[in-house]
Amino acid sequence: MAAYMRLRQICLLAPQLEPVISDIAGIMGLAVCYRDGNVAKYGLENALLPVDTILLEVVAPFKDGTTAGRFIEKTGGRGGYMAIFCCDDPDERGRNANALGVRTANVIDHPPYHGVQLHPRDCRAAFIEFNHTEGSDDVLGPYPPAGPDWQKFIRKDVTQALTGVEMQSPDPQGLAEHWGKIIGVVPGKGGDAAELKLPNASFRFVKGASEIMSALEFRVVDTARVLHAARAKGLAVAGNEFLLGGVTFRLAAGPLAFVALNPSS
Repeated sequence: MAAYMRLRQICLLAPQLEPVISDIAGIMGLAVCYRDGNVAKYGLENALLPVDTILLEVVAPFKDGTTAGRFIEKTGGRGGYMAIFCCDDPDERGRNANALGVRTANVIDHPPYHGVQLHPRDCRAAFIEFNHTEGSDDVLGPYPPAGPDWQKFIRKDVTQALTGVEMQSPDPQGLAEHWGKIIGVVPGKGGDAAELKLPNASFRFVKGASEIMSALEFRVVDTARVLHAARAKGLAVAGNEFLLGGVTFRLAAGPLAFVALNPSS
């Protein structure tokens, strides 16, 4: 496993930013910390909400012919867009991916931030990005994509953490092994599913008709309160989950499953 590898950000896609971003904020008790004008050159607009130290981003195309728009057309709007990991050396992770036959799609170099995005067709299911912010190994330190003061927008009175990501595939074990090689984590077992465990979240791989990022799992203070808020927004609730932004939001209450650790500890 790489010396330092954490889930930093999950990116969802929507045909329009509203009402998805305001619904997520209202239902989950989260606050928008930043809207990044830099994504306009890709024909996108976005908004980010911190869920403890993991950022949840929603992007939407505002013109035709974007990669994001094609992704929506291909998937019918179902499935998350990107999983973003912070690590010691994004270029090294990119070279490792290239050696596996996974192409680099984009390199973002805005010092002190440096990111390497991999091609979603080669990653399967979703984009993978690796990034590093120079001088910011503290999980509560600067993270330029989330704005200059994202930490001030962390809210924990409703949602405490994003603890897991569910990936679907006709061959879940194969997808788990593929992502494991890219990320540098050996798959284990999480119940009856293949699992990649990171210090702050886990990726579970389950059987499904197509390869998508299918669900996000959250630790919340009161599941009934959040489900009531989802119903009030007109969303269909089944059990402890509902569909929003192309993915299933799955809720669990109780103590945190993961503790945010400084990577030096």
